[in-house]
Formats: sequence, structure tokens, C-alpha cells
Amino acid sequence: MAALGLHRSSTISYHCVVVALVGSVLIVDDDGVSRRVVTEALSREGLTCREARSGTAALAALAEERPTLVLLDLVLPELDGLSVLRFIRNNDDLADLPVVVLAALDSDEEVRRVFASGADDYVHKPYRPGELVARVTAQLRMREYMERLSRREKDSEAVLELTQALALTLDVRDILFKVTQRVAHIARVDRCSIVLVGDPGKVGHVVASSDDEQLRDLTIHLEKYPEIRQVLSTGRALTIRDATAHPLLDVARQAEPGLAFSSLALVPILHERRPMGVIFLRSRELTRFGDYEMALVHTVANATAIAMRNAQILQSLRDETAQSAVARVEAERRVQLFQRYADFFENAADGMLVVDRQGQVLFTNPRAREITGFGETELVGLAIPDLLADSEHDRAGRLLRGFGQGVYPRGVDLRLRSSRGEEITISASFSSVLQEGSAVLCTFRDVTLERKTSIELKQTKEFLERVIDSSVDGIVSAGLDGRVLLFNRAAGRILGFSASEVVGKLTLDELYPSGAAATVMEKIFDPAVSGHGRLESYRVDMLSKSGAPIPVNLSAALIMDNQKPVGSVSVFTDVRERLRMEASLQRAQEELRTREKQAIVAELAGGAAHELNQPLTSIIGYAQLLLRHHEPDTPQHNAAGVIISEAERMAEIVRKIGKITKYETKSYVGGAKILDLEKASGDSDTEDSPR
Repeated sequence: MAALGLHRSSTISYHCVVVALVGSVLIVDDDGVSRRVVTEALSREGLTCREARSGTAALAALAEERPTLVLLDLVLPELDGLSVLRFIRNNDDLADLPVVVLAALDSDEEVRRVFASGADDYVHKPYRPGELVARVTAQLRMREYMERLSRREKDSEAVLELTQALALTLDVRDILFKVTQRVAHIARVDRCSIVLVGDPGKVGHVVASSDDEQLRDLTIHLEKYPEIRQVLSTGRALTIRDATAHPLLDVARQAEPGLAFSSLALVPILHERRPMGVIFLRSRELTRFGDYEMALVHTVANATAIAMRNAQILQSLRDETAQSAVARVEAERRVQLFQRYADFFENAADGMLVVDRQGQVLFTNPRAREITGFGETELVGLAIPDLLADSEHDRAGRLLRGFGQGVYPRGVDLRLRSSRGEEITISASFSSVLQEGSAVLCTFRDVTLERKTSIELKQTKEFLERVIDSSVDGIVSAGLDGRVLLFNRAAGRILGFSASEVVGKLTLDELYPSGAAATVMEKIFDPAVSGHGRLESYRVDMLSKSGAPIPVNLSAALIMDNQKPVGSVSVFTDVRERLRMEASLQRAQEELRTREKQAIVAELAGGAAHELNQPLTSIIGYAQLLLRHHEPDTPQHNAAGVIISEAERMAEIVRKIGKITKYETKSYVGGAKILDLEKASGDSDTEDSPR
């Protein structure tokens, strides 16, 4: 089974596209609401919709991809609908494309003009979605029916051509490849092979395969193919829709778990009711082989049997079982297969290696030699484990085991050791290169610098994330729709949220009091504030998780991409502690000013006390002199006594004031200093002042 690859992948696919109720519709309308309504209605029916809002856009869309049907409004900007319709009908590639016109036409003449221009149907605006879907469905079904009739006609002509060619030729070998190709196309399968058998029916020969023109006379052992044995023993056709679950193929699945084909069909080639071989059809997709297709294949099988009998090649096939001949044919076939892709390999920008199932290098291209540093003769003969770094040996073993199971990884990073002993990183993809899966194609490119850059970018990103998360200031970033995209730990500490509660869930409006977020954005966009696109040191309140306002000092800026704003970032500091400190400082300053006033009063009182002390002393001294010079009980003596008594009382008050204040600012008696009242009060002696 591995040699023939009947259950393996193929390099050529002949699936035909069948248009049913599934297809693509190009909606050409300048009204966005109409386009949306039509798109929703058709999408519910399984149709893929593309839109064009003008005639010019419609032509561009048609050039890019051919749709299944066009819904065309007549009133369009730039190029009207009739011009688009005439373009479609005058284009050979689009001439058969169904076009349904949407328009509000009032006269029969206008409707006739639309159909005369090539419209397939017309729907009057305003329309009901159900009517529109019905018209589109009818057009698609009509198109499918016409294509089916055309295809059946072409298939019948092809089968007639094949049967005539088979009946008239004696050298069947030259046309068997074309036969298998035509049958694969008619039956819409991935591979068609013709297998002939001889007595006693233990060995078969693959004489042609639709996906390999060079394959001829490949010997297979029928014990590995229970489906072929059953058709040969019963003489009846066999169809297997699901090869992954059919009990007949249990042995095949055990021998080769990764069956590449999902559906199989075998039609016997009978000569005088005796099986000569089978036409073997295989499809990767789950396929129901219809009666029509199977009848055509039966016709080809009968014609093939007649041709085989006429050419009498069956006996020669029985004699071509020698191992040396098989090896020679296989070797020539491989060389020819590679030769087909030689130019592509030689000029490919990626390195390419062809290796066998054991990992041995069979072929290299110049780019592979340039990347590895090895010459062609050095590479051929090496194995994959020899090329990879020591750390990759386990992976190399897994790769080789995977090849045996039909597993071909893509986009795998591997460490490769160059001829200079340097390790480089390559991105490699593997695939089966021969139909039997006996060789593997490895394409790779040097991504050492890319991976290094990627690691550095990742490290830079992680570092920036750590910096942002470690910032003592709160940092919040949002898209233009206000949805929060970044919320660092400091922001969470200030506002009481966790990042998971905010990122992607809350908007900036929910983090500010009502209207504050809009005001901030207006100031960011206002160039008169601090420059277009940024805002610096702006005092604003934000809301905590509990809804309490938190005063912050905010700086914000727009995030630009290609000169266009894509979001905003805000950095803010909690100023509650600073406000408390400012209030405390204000209170301290008020208290200091009060104490300074009290100190000045005390200074004035102390200075006054010291200044009064000397005149009081003089008064008391003069009063005592008067007291000595006058007799007791005289008015003068009594007056002097009163003066002394009042002066001493005044002196006692002065002493008490001096004791309380103790404020000295100028030389007085000895080393003492007192307040200079004259300087403190701003008074000075003048000619008019009393001495």
C-alpha cells in the first residue's frame, strides 16, 4: 500500500465547483441601509455577500473575484448600473454571470430597456426581502441546472471520445494516462488509477494514475488491498463513502493509520465476465458517488477491457515482476519528477531539501546550500539529525517517526548547525513530495535575526510593562471609544480597583465624575491649553471604586499611529496628602502670624516698662527731697507722700510688666538691653519735640 499510495495524498486535485444555494453575491448599491438589509437576508440563506457602493467599485470587485450572482442598483455614483451591466455582458469572462437589477422603474419601456441590456431578472424597489431571496435562489438554481446539463453533455462527449479511442488503438499505454485524467475529472475525485491483475490474483500492476503521467507498471501486493480483492471476487462495483470507519479497511488502517483518502469507488474491468482489473477512484472529501458518474465509469471500464484484449498487454504485465525492473522504473520516475520542478527549486528564495523517510538528503537547491554553508556533495548523503544542533536530536527523531505516520509539520523552528559550526534558527515546513509518500520536501528559511528581534521586542515589552506597573503614578490608557486598555497597579491603589475589574470592562466616563472625562478630552484636543494632543498638570477629580471623588494632578496625551489618534494615555498623582499638608501649613502660618502679633505686643509692653522705670525713679527721688524739705502735716509734705505712694505703685506695675515680658533690645543699665521705643514707634527728636 505504501508503494502505490492508494490511500495517500495527491499533488493534483480535480474537484469541480458546483453552484447550488451556496455561493457569493456581489451587492452593488450606494445606499448603505439597503446593502445591509440585502446582506442579512441573503446571509441567512447561506450565501456569502460582498458589497460595492459605486459602479467603479463594482468593476474593481469583479476584476478581483468573480461572484456567483450580481445584485445591481441602476442609480449609482461615478458609473451607473446600466454601464456596469453592459460591461459584464461585453466581457467574455463575465458574459454568463447572472445579474438581478434592483430599481424603482415606473414604465414598461424602462423595464424592457433593462432586460435588453442583459439583465436576467428585475426586482422593483421597494421590495420585500423574501421576494428578493426567492428571485436570487431561482437564478442560482437555474444557473446550477444549466451548468449541470452542460457538464453532463461534456462528460458524455468525453466518455464517447475515450471509448472510441480505446476501441481504435492497439497501443493502449499511450492513452491510459489521459483516460484516468478524464475519469477523475468526470467523477470529481482526486485520483483515478487503473489496476490490472493476472493469475492467480495475488499481484496487481498500476498501469496509469491521473496525477502521475510517468507512473507505469507499478507492482502492488493485493493482500494489502482488501477493497480490490472484493471487487475482483464479486465482479461488482464497490463504493465506500467513509474509508476511516468502513470495516473492510480495518487491516489497511492498522498498517497505515493516516489514510489520506476519505471516499473510495472501484469499478471492475471485465472481459467475458472475468475481472481483468479495476478502475480505482479516490477522494479526500467525503463523496457520494452518484449513479450518473458510476455509469460513465462503467462505460469507460468496458471500453478499457476491450482495448486490453485487443492490445494483448496483460501477458506482458505478468512477466514484468522482476525487482530490478521495478527499481529501475522507480528511479527513472523519481528523476523525472524532480526534473519537472528543477527550475523552481533552483530559483526559490527558500532553502529546499528532499529527504527520504529515513531523513537522508536526496536533493538540495542553491539557497539551502547558501544557508547551511555546505556544498551540494556535502549535503547529499547527510541525514536530518546530522544537520541539526545537538539539542534538536530528540525532535529530529520525532520528525522521522512522524514521516512514517504521514505527519508533516509546518512552520517549525529548528536549530541548525552550519558548516562553520554556528547555530542558526530556521523555520521549516515539511510535505510529501512523491505520490507514494516515500520522499519528503523540506522548505526552510533563516529566521535567526527575526527570532532574536522578536525576543528583544518581547523583553522590551515586558520591561515597559514592569516599568508601567512599578510607577508610583497612576497610568490609564484607553481607545478612542473610551474603553480602558491599560490600568497599572498605582492606579488601582489610588482608585481602589483591580486591573481585571477595569481593563476591557469600564470606560473613562466611569472613572470620572459626570462630564469630567469629556472635558479632559476637549482640553487634550485644544491647542490653546498646552499644545494639541496633550494636557499637563491639570487638577481634576476621579472616582474611587466606592464612588468617592479623589483629587488628582493629571497629565494626558493622545496616542498616535501614522499621524492619526488611536487612543489616549493619562498619568495622574494622588494629591490628597499634599492638600492635607497644604492645609496644615496654612494653619501653622496663621498661628505663627498670631504669635508674632502677640510677641510684638509683649515687646512693646516690655519696652514701655523699661522706659517708664527711669522717670518713675526720678519722680520718687524728687518727691523724697520735697518730703525732707517740708514739715510733716504740711500740704507740701502730704503731696510729696502721695506722689511717692503712687509712683511706687506705678513702679511695682512696671516691674511686674518687665518680669512678664523680659524683652530687651537696647543697652540700658549695665549689660541689659531693652526695646528702643522711639525707634520701634518711628518717633525721633526734632527741634519742636519736648526734651
